[in-house]
Amino acid sequence: MTDRRDSAHVLAIKALGWLAARDDLFEAFLANSGASASDVRENAASPAFLCGALDFVLMQDQWVLDCAGALAIEPQSLVEARAILGGGDMRHWT
Repeated sequence: MTDRRDSAHVLAIKALGWLAARDDLFEAFLANSGASASDVRENAASPAFLCGALDFVLMQDQWVLDCAGALAIEPQSLVEARAILGGGDMRHWT
């Protein structure tokens, strides 16, 4: 992995951790993705799974802001991590 890809991967794992710590959002993520808690543990390192987690966070502006604030990053960093892990699929979170 490149440094950018490694950084995106680490950030996505942190975002997944943030999501997992928010019971209300985590339950919604599981329902939305069809994943179980054990699936999350098994696939937490998978770039495709992490893209799905980032896509979920990016669905709501407030989630983006809350996650970015908790991780002490700029909101755009979540979009950039998603794009890098997804092979360049750029999105705008607003």
